[in-house]
Amino acid sequence: MKSVGEIEAGICEGVSRFELEYMGRGPKDIRAHLLGDMVVVRLQGVLTGAEQHLVASLPADKGRDLLKQVRTHLIETARPLMEAMIEAVTEVKVVSLHHDISTTTAEEILVFTLAAIPQCREAKKR
Repeated sequence: MKSVGEIEAGICEGVSRFELEYMGRGPKDIRAHLLGDMVVVRLQGVLTGAEQHLVASLPADKGRDLLKQVRTHLIETARPLMEAMIEAVTEVKVVSLHHDISTTTAEEILVFTLAAIPQCREAKKR
């Protein structure tokens, strides 16, 4: 049985690997939080150079909408892989995945809802 910290670290590693393989680069920072039957993942610094240029070169709402559409499509396409990774780390079935990205802050949020609260052991006391 894993601790909460081990689950969160495993999720960060898996999502970072996904970002690197599918988006071409990993985030500058990533944090995962297990909150009951939800996993919230916050990625910072995720926009590629091309995405930053796209957002800057088009009218604000058009560039933002286009980038969000592309990112959402990529996440939906890779959804089975991401869900399998979360299920492998938490040992709980994923019920749903929610996603959003900010073109202003280059921050991305993933929220996974789980079928149950993962079983965790207490963290070791130092």
